[in-house]
Amino acid sequence: MFIDQAEIFVQSGKGGNGMMHFRREKYVPRGGPDGGDGGKGGDLILEARHTVNSLVSFRHTMRFAAQDGKGGGSNNKYGRSADDLVVPTPLGTVIYDAITGELLGDLTENGQRLVICKGGRGGRGNTHFKSSMNQVPRTAEKGEPGEEKRLRLELKLIADIGIIGVPNAGKSTLLSVLTNAKPDIAPYPFTTIRPNLGVAEIDADTSVVMADIPGLIEGASQGVGLGHDFLRHIQRTRVLIHLLDGMSEDPLADFSQINTELSLFDENLAKKPQIVALNKIDQPEVQERLPKLKKEMKKRGIELMAISAMARTDVKELLYKSFLTLAETPTREEITPAAMPIYRPQEDPNQFTITREDGKQWRVTGPAIERAAAMTYWEHSGSVRRFQRIIEAIGIEKALRAAGVQEGDTVFIADYELEWQD
Repeated sequence: MFIDQAEIFVQSGKGGNGMMHFRREKYVPRGGPDGGDGGKGGDLILEARHTVNSLVSFRHTMRFAAQDGKGGGSNNKYGRSADDLVVPTPLGTVIYDAITGELLGDLTENGQRLVICKGGRGGRGNTHFKSSMNQVPRTAEKGEPGEEKRLRLELKLIADIGIIGVPNAGKSTLLSVLTNAKPDIAPYPFTTIRPNLGVAEIDADTSVVMADIPGLIEGASQGVGLGHDFLRHIQRTRVLIHLLDGMSEDPLADFSQINTELSLFDENLAKKPQIVALNKIDQPEVQERLPKLKKEMKKRGIELMAISAMARTDVKELLYKSFLTLAETPTREEITPAAMPIYRPQEDPNQFTITREDGKQWRVTGPAIERAAAMTYWEHSGSVRRFQRIIEAIGIEKALRAAGVQEGDTVFIADYELEWQD
């Protein structure tokens, strides 16, 4: 089964908790803090692999979560960091944030990786909070929460040459003759409902990848007849073989219609080099209309080839001409330089928002303060005092007072409920 779209949920691992512990040893009454740090959570990574052909595996497994880091131990023992979770994808997978629609990456080469969610760092043990003023720190950090995202994956087939045309033009037959592919072939429109790939050998040392794109109809650029799904695969091809049905009522109209749909979907598609070939030349009625069609095409500056995919007439000549055109066409990197996304903060992480939910309830939201709350040991007084200092340093305390918070009011931060005291 060929699946070229999927939506999945991914989550990196949480960091391991730092430990609050004091050295306990005979004849050492004041051993001092020796709580170890937690280990790092596992990253969630997508990796392109040539052994994966479609997104069908994501139909059955739609949730991927990396392991959490282990907690720190006594005697300054570090917790074990979790292994990264690597999720294999096909070559040509484009990754979007399903919520925002932002493009996150494009995996086009075997072994290419993209870190989608970074694992949370391990929490610090109480050793880190020792100072000359606080030699018995009852403070430690919990591990940083992992990141989570909902992704939309789209597969765009990577082929050198794409075969396009109206339904039942003979595209699948041509692909099966030129390559090792075995697509479904039948004498009715829309036999092909998914793209097919095949490898055509030019000589002993040279081969090209060809794709048979399902038939396009009027309105494909607006999604008619799964048009968006089919047109997307043409975007990665470098050269197009435009196959005309010689038995069609009006092959010239078909040619114009397909090119119009290409332009409406993506203006760059209409600029791709095209080799135009009239199929089914083994039929007498097609032979009769060939001179007129050649004349009309010549007026448009196009040299029309005549082939028969079924009888294998001049198909090798078509392949060789396509290969020569391919050799003169810029590579994908020259057309669109491959660039992985650069991760940078979209906003100041210390930003926060205060909203009044009712007379005595307030809610504070913001990346930094919510992360700090999740990493606080609320059962330890030292950790609570440290959280209070963070609130003051970020400016939340001043902002709450300016908003009118009163003693006894409830302040919510993420899942935590705090009581305001002056």
